[in-house]
Amino acid sequence: MVNPVRGWLPTIRWLALVTTGFVTPARADVVDDWHDRAVAAVYAAHQSPVAQGRTVTIVDLAMFEALNAITPRYRPYLARLPASPEASAQVAAAKAAHDVLVRLCPTQAASFADVLQAYLAAERDDEAKRDGDAIGARAAAALLAERQSDGSDRLDDYRPATTPGAYVPTTLPVASQWGLVKPFALAEGSQFRPGPPYALTSDDWARDFDEVRRLGAKKNSERSLEQSQIASFWEIVGPATYSPLAQQVAASRHLDLISHARLLALVSMATSDAAIAVFDAKYAYGFWRPITAIRNGDRDGNDATRRDATWEPFLPTPMHPEYPCAHCAVQGSAARVLELLGSNDIATVTLTSSTAPGAVRRYDRLTDYVTEVVNARIYGGMHYRRSGEAGVELGRRVAKEVIEHQLLPL
Repeated sequence: MVNPVRGWLPTIRWLALVTTGFVTPARADVVDDWHDRAVAAVYAAHQSPVAQGRTVTIVDLAMFEALNAITPRYRPYLARLPASPEASAQVAAAKAAHDVLVRLCPTQAASFADVLQAYLAAERDDEAKRDGDAIGARAAAALLAERQSDGSDRLDDYRPATTPGAYVPTTLPVASQWGLVKPFALAEGSQFRPGPPYALTSDDWARDFDEVRRLGAKKNSERSLEQSQIASFWEIVGPATYSPLAQQVAASRHLDLISHARLLALVSMATSDAAIAVFDAKYAYGFWRPITAIRNGDRDGNDATRRDATWEPFLPTPMHPEYPCAHCAVQGSAARVLELLGSNDIATVTLTSSTAPGAVRRYDRLTDYVTEVVNARIYGGMHYRRSGEAGVELGRRVAKEVIEHQLLPL
């Protein structure tokens, strides 16, 4: 698994929000400001990528619920909260995000309090300010109570496969229980579980085995310099892989505050549930990674594959089963939400990555963003093409479910 400090850090702009003492709103939009602070906070807290997504989703939903209570335009996520239409939207959103983050990232509570105080100080001390504070607190409390027993703190009882007395590597895989976490929108993690991976005797298996063997190798690879750069760029994990995309698309569409909050909440729900769904499938199938398959290419029953006894992937292989691709499911879900709320064609958006300092990737279409992720995981030597495609399709199905049933217009 990627080191939590090296591979899970977001951009410097995000991290600065919680480490350099900024206490004034960093952006004109309170929703973007506190969303950024939430993303920065989960990386600074060294939460796992799946836990990061959960925290940010709770923050985004709390802000949406508070704002939607003041100006009811959409169905609430939980229940309609009582609020005055005169309540301060700025204070309500800030208070909602603050209270969630204090609970889920408690070591950073002082910095959150300073930022909230800046928002409060910018408002007149009147009934609108007090009402905004109250509705924000109620929204946060409701979301936190809803997620209190969602299974995200379930103990890891993964049982290593072995025979009595036989050594196996002693590092446990990660997120083995995450597929059992209560989703935000799906009925359960297995709702859209994809069909099984390849039959090892198939031509498709031989083709994709050979592709990753050639393009994903650490040494003597056929991978181009640009393909190597793409692989390194997409070694990053967590909300930094999709949050900038969602925020830039939202900005290009000139959304008002409540619509902006809704868009971010829908993307966060879809990506969080895609992560739950993908880990359900990963541990249901337990399919082998390229490093295992290629070093055992003479044992898969397929004459078109061959063993490479010293093959290694270009990038470290994540410590969980291969099928389907998690990056692909998460990015596929984010892109599909944005597509369903607009179109595939977008104003040019840019992404940066802590795992490829200085690199900037640009996208004019959401499908280009998703296709690059699928290819990146092959170039890195961690995934087969069908796994990427299955991950994207899983993410798209999750996104469609979220869009069709959550936060609908009144």
